[in-house]
Parts: sequence; structure tokens; C-alpha cells
Amino acid sequence: MLQEHKFNEAAQTAREMVKLHPDALPAYYILAEAAEKQNLEETVSWRAQIARLLPQDAESQLNLASAALRFGELDLARKALDRVPAADRDRAAFHVVAGWLARAQGNVAEQEQQFAAAVNKEPGNDLYQFNLAVLQIHSIDAQKSAKARNTLVRLSKMAPFRTGALRALLNDAVERNDLAAADNFAQQLQMSQQVTFGDYLLCLNFYRKLDEKKFRLLLERVKPFAVRNLSDLASLMNWMNENGFAGDVARWVDKLPPEKLTSPRVSIAVADTYATLKNWSRLKRWTSSGSWGESNYLRLGYQAIAARQLRRTTENAEFEALWRSAEQATKALPGRELDLARLASKWNLPSESEELWLRLAKNPPMRREALDALRRLYRTKNETEKLYEILQRLHESSPKEAPITADLARLGLNLDQNNKQSQDLAKEAYDQAPSEANCAVTYAFALDRLGRNAEGLEIIKKLPPNQLHDPHAAVYVALLLANANQVEAKDYIASTDETKIYVEEKKLLDEARARLAAASSTPSPPVSPSPAELSPTPTSTLSPAPTPAPSLTPARSTS
Repeated sequence: MLQEHKFNEAAQTAREMVKLHPDALPAYYILAEAAEKQNLEETVSWRAQIARLLPQDAESQLNLASAALRFGELDLARKALDRVPAADRDRAAFHVVAGWLARAQGNVAEQEQQFAAAVNKEPGNDLYQFNLAVLQIHSIDAQKSAKARNTLVRLSKMAPFRTGALRALLNDAVERNDLAAADNFAQQLQMSQQVTFGDYLLCLNFYRKLDEKKFRLLLERVKPFAVRNLSDLASLMNWMNENGFAGDVARWVDKLPPEKLTSPRVSIAVADTYATLKNWSRLKRWTSSGSWGESNYLRLGYQAIAARQLRRTTENAEFEALWRSAEQATKALPGRELDLARLASKWNLPSESEELWLRLAKNPPMRREALDALRRLYRTKNETEKLYEILQRLHESSPKEAPITADLARLGLNLDQNNKQSQDLAKEAYDQAPSEANCAVTYAFALDRLGRNAEGLEIIKKLPPNQLHDPHAAVYVALLLANANQVEAKDYIASTDETKIYVEEKKLLDEARARLAAASSTPSPPVSPSPAELSPTPTSTLSPAPTPAPSLTPARSTS
């Protein structure tokens, strides 16, 4: 029956079998396959039953993890991967599923590592090659990006990968400003049988860079095609709003037949146009009547934003009532809450967005986006205690993501919270990504706090000079140099921009200045006839200290 695509009949027969025999493995296979073919969420529960009956079977656990990932159950996917026997964890299939889990968690570095491991295990698998190349074409490593480019050029000649490869190649060529290559890929993409309206938007991105006149001509040619399909019309309007053409959209709206503007997606795009143009009175008129169907909560949200902007007062009863109505329409519906949270963040409603993001952070599929949004919010508001909590949660959900580990360690050291854990995390991040400036600077800072300044300076010396003069990195370099009584610290203090650094970093900058001032006012001690007894090295899990480092001479910033 499955082969004949009689999924409902097959599932019904299998359900009857399960009633009689609760552990009937063949029946669960039929139920899982039938649900999977129909893209039903119950696929996860049937795969879980199979994994329960076959706890040591790697294939069953990987199938469960894949199904859980498809339907956003990230915690279940992680547990299923953890149950894969150790002997099966070096298989290509394991690395692929682990890579998709890393992506779902927002850990692109881990995703790349896992996909690379899969390719290493099965170098002849073109799907694995494609997945890795799409990631690595954006790598800052020139060798990696060039290899990925060559792989995608090869795969663009194969039907299953042609359109996806051309999309990646076109985006890459536009980013590199290689207009000749981009023109070639854009023409190939438009001739592809699988071309989508989204691909035409990619081509617009390119032609906008190539030639303003040609871009305008293409845009005018695309508009009539967009009007034929309301989903495409909304997509084009959104693209224009995001790329600085909201004024064009507003003029276009005035010329479109009214029936083309009644679709909820188009209505939302038009509302975003008026908001982008800060035409609050027109936004209010646009959202004051009509029905946006299931998206009516966004109509209320945009109307609330217009009311606040027009009144410009902190106490705005109309805004409060409208926003409460919008929130009520999203309760227990995470997808709607996510839309409203994004809207609140985009139009600078901090307290409203915080409440929504905190709720969404409890939902695994949306947790990473929510935590990232809260991280930006608390950083902007300098609420470092809340920021530290969010970084802890980010680290818990993505423990192998070195930049997050480093951020958590550094903030913990700055706030004097969980110092032992922060020191361990700093070393962990550095071990994972020693060439990543954030991780290196954090580890050097941790060593300095342990009284091992020379080791910290040795680590900093390995970084490129341009990275040392990053506004944030310069603070830590200045501190380490000042603690070593090196006058070069003044150069780094001078290169920092206090309008760009964080509140806790300003305190470190003051500490560096005070240390330099104290050093310059203290006379040099007389030479001792015998060497002083060395103080014991503080106990730590960090690596043992090498020989003290020579002076770090900074390169002048070219900026």
C-alpha cells in the first residue's frame, strides 16, 4: 500500500496491528513511513517508538533525530543523537544529522565541521559535497572558498543541484563584486527549469550593482509578473522595502487595482512600506479598517506602532489597547508570537519585544532567534546581569560554539561572577578556535586575571595587528600591556572609541589608564643583589606558564 501511495489505508492497518501488539515493530515502520511521506508531525512519535524498541540501533536514532529536526523538536533531536552508540558516531550519516542540528541551533562553525567530516567519510557523495560547498563559499579562508566555488561550478552542471548551485554562485559573485561572473550565473539561473520568483529577486540584487538603468528596466519587467501571483507581489514589495525602494512601492500601490491589495501578505507588505517611510498617518489609515484574516494580529500591531509614533508620548492608552489586542491574538500560537516579536524589535518597542522573546525562548525551534534577540536587547540597554543569563542559556543550547563560550567567559570575568567557570570556559573557547580574535583575547584576559600576564601577551602577539585594533580587542590589549608596565599600552588606549565599547570595558580602560599612571609616578627600585623569591603560580585548570614574553610592539592602525 505504501508503494501505491495509499498512505491512509496503510496507516489504518498498522494502527489496528499496534492495538493488538503494542510492540509490533513492522507496524511502527509503516506508520512512520506513511506519516513521513505526507510530511505529518506524527512522524516524530512513530520514529520515537521505533527508537524505543531499538535503543542500540544507530539508524533508528538518526531517523528519530532527523524527524525531530524537521518539526523543530531540537531537544529531542539532541537526545536521539546522544543515544547513538559511540562506534557509529564517525559515520557520514551521523555527521550530517549533527550538522543540521548545529544549524538549527545557530552554530554555523559546528555545522561546517560536521559537514566536512561527512565529506571526508564519503567524498564521492555529491549531496554532502553540495551541503559543504554552500557553507564554505562564504569562508574567509581563501582556499576553502575557492574549493567550494569549484565544487559548485561542477555541481551546477548536474540537474539535481543545478539551481541551488547557481544561487550560491550568484550570491558569492555579487558579494565579491565579480560582475562578469555574476552576469553569467544570473543568465544561467533565469534559464533553469527550477527557477523561482525568489531567484528573480537574486538577479535584481545583482543588476542593481551592475547598472542602475538596466536594474530599473528589469524591475519594471518583473512587476507585471509579480502582480499575477499575490505571494510574488508581496515578496517583491518586501524586497523593495528592504533595499531602499519603499518610496517606489508607495507610488506603485497607488496604481494597483484595489483587489490586488486585499491579500493579507500584500497588506502586511504595504504596511511595512508606510512604516519604512515613517508615514505614520497613512499607516494608521491603512490599518484602521479591513480584515487581514489570520494575520489580523499584525494589523493591530502596525496600528499600535502608528498610534505611538503619532502621539509620541510614553503614556498612550490607544497604543496600549491596540498592542494588548495584538498580543491576545497571538497567545499559544508561537508562529504569530514570533512575527509580533520581530515587529516589536524592528520598530523599537523594547519592553514589548522583551516579553515576547522571553516566551519564545522556551520554544525549542525559536529559542536561538529569541535568545539572540534578547542578547542584542540587553546589550543595547547595558543590562549586563540579564545579558549574562542569556549568554549562559545560549552556551547551554550550543555548547560547542566557541564565540558564545568566549563571550560568556569574558562577561563573567568582567562581572566577577563564576570566576572559576569563566576561566575554564575561556580556555575551552581558545582550544576550539585559537585563531578567532574574540576567543584569543578572552583567554589572554583570563590568564591576566590569574596573574599570568606574560602568557596572555604571548597569545595576543599571535593575532594580526588589524584584529588587535578592533575597538573591543584594543581594550584588553591595552590592559594586558599596562599590567606589564609597557608604555605601548598608550597606543591602544588612544585607538579605542569609547562610544563603541561596552560599559564593562570602559571600566577596564580606566583600570589600564590608572595602572599606567601609577607606573609612571613610581621610581624604579634599586637592583637587588640577589634574585627575589618567585611567588607561587595561582592554581588553575589553565595550561602551565611558559617563559615570560618580551614586549609587544603594536602596529599602527591603518584606519
